[in-house]
Amino acid sequence: MSLFNVYPLFDITPVKAEDVYVFDENNTKYLDLYGGHAVISIGHSHPKYVKNISEQVAKLGFYSNSIQNPLQVKLADKLEQLSGCNDYQLFLCNSGAEANENALKLASFHNKKKKIIAFKNGFHGRTSAAVAATDNTKIIAPLNAQQEVEILELGDLKTLENALAKNNVCAVIIECIQGVGGLDESTAVFYEGVDALCKKYNTCFVADEVQSGFGRTGDFFAFQKYNVTPDIISIAKGMGNGFPIGGILIHPNIKASFGLLGTTFGGNHLACVASSTVLEVIEEEKLMQNVKDVSAYFIEQAKAIPEIKNTKGRGLMLGLEFDFPIAELRKKLIFNQKIFTGSAKNPNLLRILPPLTIKKEHVDLFFEALKRELN
Repeated sequence: MSLFNVYPLFDITPVKAEDVYVFDENNTKYLDLYGGHAVISIGHSHPKYVKNISEQVAKLGFYSNSIQNPLQVKLADKLEQLSGCNDYQLFLCNSGAEANENALKLASFHNKKKKIIAFKNGFHGRTSAAVAATDNTKIIAPLNAQQEVEILELGDLKTLENALAKNNVCAVIIECIQGVGGLDESTAVFYEGVDALCKKYNTCFVADEVQSGFGRTGDFFAFQKYNVTPDIISIAKGMGNGFPIGGILIHPNIKASFGLLGTTFGGNHLACVASSTVLEVIEEEKLMQNVKDVSAYFIEQAKAIPEIKNTKGRGLMLGLEFDFPIAELRKKLIFNQKIFTGSAKNPNLLRILPPLTIKKEHVDLFFEALKRELN
């Protein structure tokens, strides 16, 4: 049987990895500045992570959500402590798309409305409502297009209020830093205005932190730079350091009832141990401070390269913008310099999403390699 051919693949086969490095079947060493789409948060094969998951699977890998699972409670408590999102409730699932799907569904249950508002260049996943709220017509099937969605310009509060005033919008979903779209971020006035308008018109403010959460920006969540209180926060990617897990944090104003949401695999024992370990390592190794320190150093080094026209993003969710398409440069970095980076919807943007354990010496390696290829 052949694989369904939907991924353009680089001819590289990783077989092992350690911290910020990946090794292929020929034992060639690559510096990972992409983290498999911002997934690797505490570094590849972190010893504590390997130990805790191995010990858990030897005891109990999975049972359903019909029984008590103290590991879910432990994860929820640690997440509340580190994020500062006090009194929120946690629902666990398996991915970012599922997190956003559940967020939008829950919003609609809560206020009995059905329209979604999202923003240009946003990306929220590939499931039914999440993909309909994503600004990419190529990945929206006719089935998905039945969802009632309006996509607005990022920063446009006037049009947003006009839409909300019709009283049919269940949720406004937004990435405070757009990931796939190209690291665009609006202003405090805009995000705080969105929050205020959602509260005024009984609409749920959904903060999509799937890529930007779990310390990647230097704050635990990207929205925490602003004075906002989301009704629902979606999380995934760096949450499990490679183990599939996602979730939503739900404001106490939204009430639960039996059967409202559900999942077979979400919140399983292995996933909970993986995510709890990620949180422990973030705290013990002071990784959010490391993000801030390395980010400041990275941005300073980028200023010395004239071909870089703009550095976008925050923390270790960064984009280097050039005045030419970066596809060939990215290939040269992989095959000539042995460095993984990422692309974006913006064809001129090179995305940098390394493990949060990255050091300044790795930044130096990258910029030396970049200079070689640009020259």
